[in-house]
Amino acid sequence: MDKVAASSAEAVSDIPSGSTLLVGGFGLVGIPENLIGALKESGVTDLVCISNNCGVDDFGLGLLLKQRQIRRMVSSYVGENREFERQFLSGELEVELVPQGTLAERIRAGGAGIAAFYTPAGVGTPVAEGKEVRRFGDREYVLEYPIVADFALIKGHMADRSGNVVYRETARNFNPMMATAARITIVEVERIVEVGELDPDQIHTPGIYVHRVVQGERYEKRIERRTVSG
Repeated sequence: MDKVAASSAEAVSDIPSGSTLLVGGFGLVGIPENLIGALKESGVTDLVCISNNCGVDDFGLGLLLKQRQIRRMVSSYVGENREFERQFLSGELEVELVPQGTLAERIRAGGAGIAAFYTPAGVGTPVAEGKEVRRFGDREYVLEYPIVADFALIKGHMADRSGNVVYRETARNFNPMMATAARITIVEVERIVEVGELDPDQIHTPGIYVHRVVQGERYEKRIERRTVSG
């Protein structure tokens, strides 16, 4: 089955306002920047975005935030985006902060069909407020529920026309687990090859999880924070 979309705009064309999106990436590494750009141009609003962070002011999910296209963010880290801070403090943006390991496991559980799980992360903090807490042995654990989204926007390095995906180094981050936890998974890659060209042992996300794949039009690959020696 050929799953290749002609463009990023075509790949996201049926994402409606009000959708819940899983968006891959860690900082600015492994983000589907072309799909995000296409969503920006589409003008959809009222989005709920689940991602490790919300990009920076003028890149990544920060572009959607700036245009008030995001209603709610579920994230682990929000420290590099001043517009995010402004909207949150002014009450314009709903925010759910989730410990990073818990966020990863909630997404993985969503893809695996796990109904719920207990974790010690967040016990005794605001993270646990209103949630069930149980003791196992000599330690308390908080009950967390899985995440399943309407769409997942994923960034891979290469894919074949059937949607089998290979990631590159740390750009893998949240992408593989998010690919399994959405009703529709859209993958942006730097290169599309023919079926059979990828080494089966190197495939990270099987095509069974992928509904569309598109070759990104251009990449900036920004560095979120550059640190150099004196």
